[in-house]
Amino acid sequence: MQAAIVRFLRDEEGATAIEYGIIAGLMALVLVAIFGNTGIVRDTLNTIFTNVQTVATTGAAG
Repeated sequence: MQAAIVRFLRDEEGATAIEYGIIAGLMALVLVAIFGNTGIVRDTLNTIFTNVQTVATTGAAG
C-alpha cells in the first residue's frame, strides 16, 4: 500500500497534460487580445487604411 502511494505521488504523467492545457489557454488569450474586435492589430490596420483612404481621396480631388 505504501509503495502504491509513493508511486502515485511521484507520477508526473498528468502534469504534462495540464501544463500543455495551460499553455494552450494562454496562447488563446493572447490571440484574442491581438486579433479580437478591440485588438492592437485591428486598431493599427484601421488607422493605416483610414490614412490611405484620406490620401487617396484628397489626391483624387486635387
